[in-house]
Amino acid sequence: MTITSNQINMLPFVSVIIPSYNEEKFITSVLDNVVEQDYPHERLEVFVVDGNSRDKTRELIQMKAKEHPFIHLLNNEKQYVPFALNLGISRSKGEVIVIMSSHSLYPLNYVSSLVEALFKLDADNVGGVLINTATNTSLKPTAIAKVISSLFGIGNAYFRIGSKHIKEVDTVPFGCYHRSVFERIGVFDEELIKNQDDEFNARLIQHGGSIYLIPEIKITYFTRESVKALWRMFFQYGFFKPLVNLKLKQPASIRQFFPPVFVLFLFLAFPGSYFSPLIFYSLIAGGSIYILANLFFTLKIMLETRRPLLLFFLPWLFLVLHLAYGWGYLIGVVKFVFF
Repeated sequence: MTITSNQINMLPFVSVIIPSYNEEKFITSVLDNVVEQDYPHERLEVFVVDGNSRDKTRELIQMKAKEHPFIHLLNNEKQYVPFALNLGISRSKGEVIVIMSSHSLYPLNYVSSLVEALFKLDADNVGGVLINTATNTSLKPTAIAKVISSLFGIGNAYFRIGSKHIKEVDTVPFGCYHRSVFERIGVFDEELIKNQDDEFNARLIQHGGSIYLIPEIKITYFTRESVKALWRMFFQYGFFKPLVNLKLKQPASIRQFFPPVFVLFLFLAFPGSYFSPLIFYSLIAGGSIYILANLFFTLKIMLETRRPLLLFFLPWLFLVLHLAYGWGYLIGVVKFVFF
C-alpha cells in the first residue's frame, strides 16, 4: 500500500537521540540501521551527541550527516550520557523522543513500531527487549552475553529476560517518550552518569506515568568482551543505585538488593565463622545454596546453547557480576548515604 504525502504529514515528528563515545566499531552500522528505518525521513531527525571521541567516531558521523541531512552531530563537552541526552532533547523538535544506543542494532520497523505502540497504549514510554549478543563466537564473550541475559545474573528485569506479552514494567532500554513527559517531570539527572534512565523512569512512574515493554521488538545489544569491562560496568550500576534511591526516596526495584546483601553476608560471615559455629554453618549453608543455584543456571545455559565448554566461564562470571554490583552498591551507600 502506498502512503500518500498527506498521510506522511499526519505522522508524529520523531527526534532520535544517540549518545556516543569512541564507537568507531559500531557507529556506521548503527547510522545505516537508522537510515534504513521504515519511518519516513521527512518526519525524522537524528542527533548523534558525541562526547569528544578520541577515535574516528566523529569523522564517521560527519560522513553520514553529509549523505543524509536529517542526521546531525552535536558535541557533548561533558562526555557522559545524561548530558548527551539532555543536550539532544534541548535541540530537538519532535513530538516523540526516541533514544537509541550507539552499541546496538534495531529492527527496521523499530521507530514506527514504538511510535505506534506509544499512542495505541496511551503510554508515556515504550521499549523493546534487549538481546545481549557477543561480538564474536568465542567462549568468554558468549559467556558474558549469557550471564547478563540470565534470570540468575540480573533478576527479573523483563527487558533482558523477555516476556510473552506486552507488559507494564518499571523500565525499558533506551525508551520512546512523548515530548510532554520531559516538560512534565524534567529531564535526565546529570548527577547520575550511570542509572540515569532507571531514575528517570522511576520518577515517571511516581508522577503517574506508564511504561510498557513490547516483547516483539528485539534490540541487538553488543556486550563488552572483557571481564574487566563487565566488572566496571556492573560496579558503576551498583555504585550509583543508592543515589538513585535517595533521589526517589524509595527503592527503584527490589531486585537491586540481592547482590549487596550477598556481598555483605560474605564480608561478615567469613571472619565471623572463626568465632561462632552458628555463623560458620550459616556460611556453609548460604554458600552451598549460591553454588547450587549458580550451577543450575550454568547447566541450563549449556544445554540451551549446546556448548559444554561454557562450564569453564559461566560460574565465575556470575560471581564476578554479583560481586561487582554488590560491592559497588555498598561503596555507594557509604559515599552517598553516610558522606
